Amino acid sequence: MTPMPAKNQLRLPARVLCVDDDPQMCRALEVVARLGGHTPRAASSVAEALDIARHEVIDLVVTDQQMPSLRGIDLVAMLRAEGLDTPVIILTAYGAIEDAVDSLQRGAHHYLVKPVDPEVLSAAITLSLDVARKAEAPTTRRRGAALAQPGRQLVGESFAFRQLVRAMEEAVTSRGSMLIEGEPGTGKDAVAQAIRDLGDRADAPFIMLNCAALPEELLEGALLGNESGVFGGPAKRSIGALERANGGILLLGEISEMRLELQGKLLRALQEHEFTRVGGTEAQPVDVRIMATTNRPLAASVRTGTFRKDLFYRLNVVHLRVPPLRERREDIPLLARQFAARALGTEECAPDAITLSAMRLLELHDWPGNVRELQQAVERAVATSGGGPLEAWHFALVHGGGEPDGADASMTPSGREVLMLDDLDVMQAEERLIHLALERCANNRTAAATLLGMHVRTLRRKLKAIAQRGLTPTAVGSENADHDDDTDDDTDDVTGVVTDDSGEPGASGFTR
Repeated sequence: MTPMPAKNQLRLPARVLCVDDDPQMCRALEVVARLGGHTPRAASSVAEALDIARHEVIDLVVTDQQMPSLRGIDLVAMLRAEGLDTPVIILTAYGAIEDAVDSLQRGAHHYLVKPVDPEVLSAAITLSLDVARKAEAPTTRRRGAALAQPGRQLVGESFAFRQLVRAMEEAVTSRGSMLIEGEPGTGKDAVAQAIRDLGDRADAPFIMLNCAALPEELLEGALLGNESGVFGGPAKRSIGALERANGGILLLGEISEMRLELQGKLLRALQEHEFTRVGGTEAQPVDVRIMATTNRPLAASVRTGTFRKDLFYRLNVVHLRVPPLRERREDIPLLARQFAARALGTEECAPDAITLSAMRLLELHDWPGNVRELQQAVERAVATSGGGPLEAWHFALVHGGGEPDGADASMTPSGREVLMLDDLDVMQAEERLIHLALERCANNRTAAATLLGMHVRTLRRKLKAIAQRGLTPTAVGSENADHDDDTDDDTDDVTGVVTDDSGEPGASGFTR
C-alpha cells in the first residue's frame, strides 16, 4: 500500500527536478542525479517546473538562479505558496554573498556557484534529502500507521489528491465541526477516519451514523436516544449516537437527508453542548466534535430551503472536498494495485499482476462510482482471472463513444460502454474487445492496437487466429484495414524496426 504522502513524502530513489534554460546544463544535472541513484525530471523554465511540481511528486529541485523571466529564487517562493516544502538547491554563476544569504533565508537548502563539481552537487543532493527526510519522519510514521489499516482508500500522488492531503493536515489541528463533500464512493468516511486518527481525539469514541440508512421516524432516536417506555417501546432506556460519542467524534453520513426538525435539535447540541433524549425532559450535557458528509453541495440545499442555513454555518467551520476519481486519474494505477493485492491476499501487487492494456482501460474509464466502483471492478476481475494476470477482458469496461454494431454492449450513466458477456469465455471476450476497438478506429489496425494496449503485429496475429476460427472478415477487421497484413514477418508496420515476439526492437537493432 502506498500511504498518503506527507506534503511531499520522500523516498529512495528520490525524484529530482532539474531546472535550467540551457539544455546542455540541464542534461548534466540529470546525469548527476541519475548517478546518485535518483530519478531525474527536466524543466527549462520556472513556469514549467512549477507545473510539474503541481502534478507530480517531486522530492528535490536543483535549479539555475538566472533564467529568462523568473529566477530560481522565485521558484522557491512559488513552491512555498503552493504548500510544497520541497527542498531546493540553487546554482548560480554569480557568487555574491548577498544573493546566497537571501536565497537561504527564503528557503533554499543550498546555494552553489558554477562551475559546480559533480561530487559537490551530489553531496548537496544527499544532504538536502536527508535533512528533509528527518524533518518529516515523525509525521510520516504517524500518518503511515494511521492509514495502514484494512479498508483504507487514501492512496495517491496526483495534484488533486495532494490538495486534499494539505486540507486534511489543516483539519487535524482544528477542533471545529467539519463538512466533507464528495460524490458517492470517493472515500469521505475514510477521510474522516484518518483525520480522527491523527487528531487529539484519536483515543476517544468515534461513532458513525448514516442519516440516509434509517427511516425518519427512527433517525431521531438513533441520534438522541430514547427515554424508557417512549411510544410503547421497551422499558430500558436507549443511548443515542450523540451520547455514545461524548468526548469524541460523531460522524453523520449524508447529513443532507436529515429532516429540518431534527436539524434544529442537532444545532442545539452544537450551540449549547446539550441535548434531550426523545421522550425526555432533562437536558444531557455533551462534548462532541461533529463531522458530516454529503454527496450533494449542501449550500444548494440551503438555497432550496431543505437544509437550515444556521446549521450549515455551524458545520462548515472546516470544509473538505474529496475529488472524484476522474479528477485524479494518475492515482488509478496505485489504487488498482492496492485493491488487487488485497483481493489476492498479498501485501503488495506484483508489477505484472495487471497488464498494461488493462491498466490503460482503467485509466480511460470515468468511474461514476469512484473509488468504490474501481475496488469492486478489481475484485471481480481477480475472482475471474484464475490467479493469473488481470487482462483487459477481465474488466467489463470499454472506453469509447457511440453504440457499437453487432456487439453486446450497453451504456452506463456516464456515457461509457459496458461490454456484456454471455459467459466467462476469455477467448470470446477478447474477440469482442478487438471487434469494438476496430470499430472505434474505423478498422485502422495500428490505432486499434494502441487502444487495446498491444503491438500492432500482436493484433494482426490475433485477427488471423480469429479468422481461422471461422468469424466473418468484417468481424476481424479486414474491411478498410490498413495494408499491413499481407506479410507475416516480424516488422513493425510503422517504423520498420525488426522486433522480437514481444514487439520490442530486436537485439540486432537493424532496420529494413
